[in-house]
Amino acid sequence: MSNWKTLNANYVYKTAFGNLRKDTCELPDGQIIENYYVNEYVDWVNAIVLTKEKKIVLVKQYRYAAQDFFLEIPAGKPEENEAYENAILREVREETGFISKKQPILLGEFFVNPATQTNKVITFLIKDAYKAFDQELDPTEFIDVHLVDLNDMETMIATGKINQLFTVSAYHLSKKLLTK
Repeated sequence: MSNWKTLNANYVYKTAFGNLRKDTCELPDGQIIENYYVNEYVDWVNAIVLTKEKKIVLVKQYRYAAQDFFLEIPAGKPEENEAYENAILREVREETGFISKKQPILLGEFFVNPATQTNKVITFLIKDAYKAFDQELDPTEFIDVHLVDLNDMETMIATGKINQLFTVSAYHLSKKLLTK
């Protein structure tokens, strides 16, 4: 098996949120794809945040593209030169006001959609979290914090009350560690 070759790459647009690039690619058998679009995004971080009382900290927010509200785990993107671990601790504190004295546990790094996107999501587990601050939201963030009993997560996923893939996958990645 051979790599695809990039014959040409041009940006359709560049923004602070992400870039859209249009490539011309040559496949291993010589076929040419004239318009292969790649979304360039920075990596994302997210975390299952578990309180001492065995509650999972979720955020509820409106997601414009889906035109609906979603219950999700706290998430965001690192600021310039910020380590992933520091980024998730900051995001959790800003979005929820929760912190922990324990180090985040790295659950894994996963490509979001390697067919068309360049970024990964880096997933953590934060245990023994407690509320210590008020939210510090960006001007475009409108987030409600919800505490969900650990034992209710499976049912909420099965019934579609939680239907955001990164939240579901992070929960399943953390299940063995949540019950310890």
